[in-house]
Amino acid sequence: MTLSLSLSLSLSLCVCVCVCVCVWQVLLVFAKDDAQSNSFCWACERAGFRCNVARTPEAALESFQEKNHDLIIMDHRHSRYFDAEALCRYVYSTCVCVSVVTQRYVENSNMMSCYNELIQLHHGEIRAQIKLRACNAVFTALEQSQEAIEISSEDQIIQYVNPAYECIMGYQRGELLKENTEVPKSEQNKPDLLDNISSCLRRGKEWQGVYYAKKKNGDSVQQNVKMTPVVGQGGWSGACEGCFHMILCLAGSSQRRHSSMARIHSMTIEAPITKVINIINAAQESSPMPVAEALDRVLEILRTTELYSPQLGTKEEDPHTNDLVGGLMTDGLRRLSGNEYILATKQLHHIPGHLTTPLSLNDIPPCIAQTMENEDSWDFDIFNLESATMKRPLTYLGLKIFSRFGVCEFLSCPEATLRSWLQIIEANYHSSNSYHNSTHAADVLHATAYFLCKERVKQSLDPIDEVAALIAATVHDVDHPGRTNSFLCNAGSELAILYNDTAVLESHHAALAFQITTRDDKCNIFKNMERNEYRTLRQAVIDMVLATEMTKHFEHVNKFVNSINKPLAALEENGSFVCVCAGKCILTAPENRILVKRMLIKCADISNPCRPLELCIEWAGRISEEYFAQTDEEKQQGLPVVMPVFDRNTCSIPKSQISFIDYFITDMFDAWDAFADLPNLMQHLDNNFKYWKSLDEKKLHSLRPPPE
Repeated sequence: MTLSLSLSLSLSLCVCVCVCVCVWQVLLVFAKDDAQSNSFCWACERAGFRCNVARTPEAALESFQEKNHDLIIMDHRHSRYFDAEALCRYVYSTCVCVSVVTQRYVENSNMMSCYNELIQLHHGEIRAQIKLRACNAVFTALEQSQEAIEISSEDQIIQYVNPAYECIMGYQRGELLKENTEVPKSEQNKPDLLDNISSCLRRGKEWQGVYYAKKKNGDSVQQNVKMTPVVGQGGWSGACEGCFHMILCLAGSSQRRHSSMARIHSMTIEAPITKVINIINAAQESSPMPVAEALDRVLEILRTTELYSPQLGTKEEDPHTNDLVGGLMTDGLRRLSGNEYILATKQLHHIPGHLTTPLSLNDIPPCIAQTMENEDSWDFDIFNLESATMKRPLTYLGLKIFSRFGVCEFLSCPEATLRSWLQIIEANYHSSNSYHNSTHAADVLHATAYFLCKERVKQSLDPIDEVAALIAATVHDVDHPGRTNSFLCNAGSELAILYNDTAVLESHHAALAFQITTRDDKCNIFKNMERNEYRTLRQAVIDMVLATEMTKHFEHVNKFVNSINKPLAALEENGSFVCVCAGKCILTAPENRILVKRMLIKCADISNPCRPLELCIEWAGRISEEYFAQTDEEKQQGLPVVMPVFDRNTCSIPKSQISFIDYFITDMFDAWDAFADLPNLMQHLDNNFKYWKSLDEKKLHSLRPPPE
């Protein structure tokens, strides 16, 4: 970088200033020593500058090329010794990245005058030139930065944007740098926010916070932003070249990266569990030793991730319960062999040819219609419908229930589209599965519809929640392979790999349901929905399907009890009008509505023990057969046997049902009954438990006692 300084003075001492490095080095070119050269030598020494002296132009050039001095002072008083101007021109020609300027200095051999001259050069325009010299490095850094950076004038005219900004905001290179391009403004920024930013910057203060930037395609993107005011020429007045520039630093599409770990350590991150741990730690300091030791145990428990899962005893105490937990609440064991269970990649099922004409409620055969006359009753026999429909109960029951709840009207969906959708969903259930087939889906849909008619559930949920619940129940096990998540993870199945061994089947059911629905307009029941409403409905369906995964069973149940059951019970004990209003607030709070929907579909999904005895027995036989088949295949494939008690030669079905009811069902349905008032279900549950208990006491392993 080159710096040129000039003073119009009568005497001819030539000062050539070359700015190139931060540590100042001075070269004195004097043909002979005199008072002036000695004064400059003294001034350099006092200022802490490095000083070299050259007597001839050749020596000066050699010294300059070796050390690249910052300041060259040449004696131009005696031209007979050498041509100072020619030497300056040569310095110009040899300095590629250095700025050279000449400045005339009046002869003055006073040492303090020479010292002051050097200090003025160093602290005056030289320092400004040093900053300018850094500009290339600064802009190179900006160009390479992954943070999006924009520099604009006070009137919002863009002066500079870096490539990261252009990329994030969707612009081509240089597209925003055209003359008088204004900063794109998003309508999502409230006027008072913009006024606050402007006021802050005018006072010379930085502003940092959440800001909506507008992309080229018109979308608004939320960013963590830091804006810095920079004084330019003219200070803060409205003078010529713009009184200040504003540097806008965006964090990119992800969370803003902090440049210093110190900022992370200074953050206060206090989740509720953190507050509890801090309170216990504080209490320990003033507690007796036994109490402090007990609190240590409490802290150990609180720091685990399984806060809602009961701890079981040893396997010898209850192998049935342990095996059920292992099979339903884990994502598999480590594989013990190199065998892999690969679900064959297959096309989605299509509707069989003899079903391609959609059915209408008016076209349902009388025998099927008669079977569904009491579908609004809890004691409805789904197996009669399965027989009457030749194992296609989901389509017929779905038509009736969806019509009763006005689903087509809510979705603005033709009945023909709904019929096609029900048929294609049912076609993607595996009729070869003894349990997880379309009859199970129809049973869960029936239970869901029954629960939705309960008064407290109706008070809590909106129409979109009801529609989401019915859709989720219909699709919640679509394309189920008849094997548990643990089996798929142990076998290294394609689905387990796809979903990282986490909620494998539930993720697949939800994803496939939307894939089937949206791939063809003929069965796309969401086609006419407004975008935001569709996204809300889609999220609700996905959340409910994922809630059927058993690994978080106790978390869902405990959250429901603590967030809804207990607060409502406390209000009911009071009984005042204010408490009635508070109860409505509890029921309709968005976070509680989510808990209600999760609990609803969970109870519908595993409600078999609460059905009338004959239905309960049939379901118990079907799920046992599916588990037997899984154990058989695990042994054949050399895989870990997830549920050893489900060996068809040794299994006690009554014991497995007792364990399932004790461990999963009783507490959950107690909580759901307290909320939705379901005395008939609880009576069935009690009767069924006694039935299984009586078989177990007789040491029977079968579904039914032997005939007398």
